[in-house]
Amino acid sequence: MSAVKPVLLCDLDGVLVDSTNAIARVYRDWARRHGLDEELVVATAQGRPSHKVVRVCAPSLDVDAERSAIDAAHTADQDGVVAIAGAAELLAGTPPGRLAVVTSCSTALARARFAAAGLPQPRVCITEEQVTRGKPDPEGYLRAAAALGADPKTCVVLEDAPAGVAAGLAAGMHVIAVLTSHGAAELGTAHAFVDDLAGVPAIAAGLVA
Repeated sequence: MSAVKPVLLCDLDGVLVDSTNAIARVYRDWARRHGLDEELVVATAQGRPSHKVVRVCAPSLDVDAERSAIDAAHTADQDGVVAIAGAAELLAGTPPGRLAVVTSCSTALARARFAAAGLPQPRVCITEEQVTRGKPDPEGYLRAAAALGADPKTCVVLEDAPAGVAAGLAAGMHVIAVLTSHGAAELGTAHAFVDDLAGVPAIAAGLVA
């Protein structure tokens, strides 16, 4: 009997690309313009789409207008965005039918992130526009598995934020936490932990074996 081959479902920011400083700049600027707590806004934004950040941090504002402004600022600011160690090798070494990206970014922002980091965008990329419920809801990961024709039990999610880890687990998938933006204690329900992507293929294979 042949071994089960894992299907990798990757978050984008904090997993494939390091965009921490760019994200913080945009949200700090937005917080200052509206007299909000900068640290709270940046913390709330981890792993969440912009419309959720607006609803949580400034529910009295026009959500659609603020989301558009935030997303435009994110897309324009790619200064310092680079690939996470091992990302290029992971994308190149995984067959297209066994890898997808699931991100809270808009389609335009995801495209800009990949370009800034010099990474190829996978064929299946589930973005904010393709789901009705963002992370920690499992919808995005389940949509990615369906697009690849994969059983969720064979899927391994790569996430760096608590909301993303929760989404992967709720989808019934294995989760590897990438420790780029949060410590292991904050991502304690994940099945495995890595500092970068170099050892992910072997760990993923072990999880679905």
